[in-house]
Amino acid sequence: MFDVLIIGGGVSGVSCALILGSAHRKTFAADKKIAIITHQKASSLQDAIFHNAYGVPNGKLGSELLTESTQHMAEVYPHIQQIEDEKVLKVTGEAGNFTIITNKNAYTSRNIVVGIGSSNLFDIDGLTQYVEPHKKSLTEKNRIQLRNTDHKVTEGIYVCGTLAGHRSQLSIAAGSGAAVATDILVLWNDGVETHSHDSIRK
Repeated sequence: MFDVLIIGGGVSGVSCALILGSAHRKTFAADKKIAIITHQKASSLQDAIFHNAYGVPNGKLGSELLTESTQHMAEVYPHIQQIEDEKVLKVTGEAGNFTIITNKNAYTSRNIVVGIGSSNLFDIDGLTQYVEPHKKSLTEKNRIQLRNTDHKVTEGIYVCGTLAGHRSQLSIAAGSGAAVATDILVLWNDGVETHSHDSIRK
């Protein structure tokens, strides 16, 4: 049983995982089990090159970021379980006891974060009832989002990135994933406001 399972190895999903992973020294997060399904084949980063993203070197390829980000996560936060080469097909259950079924395995988690793209090919059984037209995309692109309030779809299910209704910019997607992570940290901290910062002073 995971405390949170993140679906998607793109910008928003990995950003969410990194923030959650960085909080492992906090008492309320020390024993939490975190996993991320790092499916990246459909990520828009595969064709991207960056000249305008804060903190990203000029000319960095999105395909490089995909590889480097999961390597970084494995090196710095090895307690996050990375699940590779699996695609989520179905989600059942309720907050505190979800079952996530992939093309290879089944997992259980108390909370789920969905951080995949906003393509209208979205077909995760158990989540399609939350699908609605993307509110910030051109109609002719046929993009979708999951109905949510401040990234929360329903109890125990969060969405981040373009699927949360954000525009397709790396900085926005990363911030969206980080925002969801801090909401989950607050949940783990019994509702008390918190976040996870590193500092050279510590």
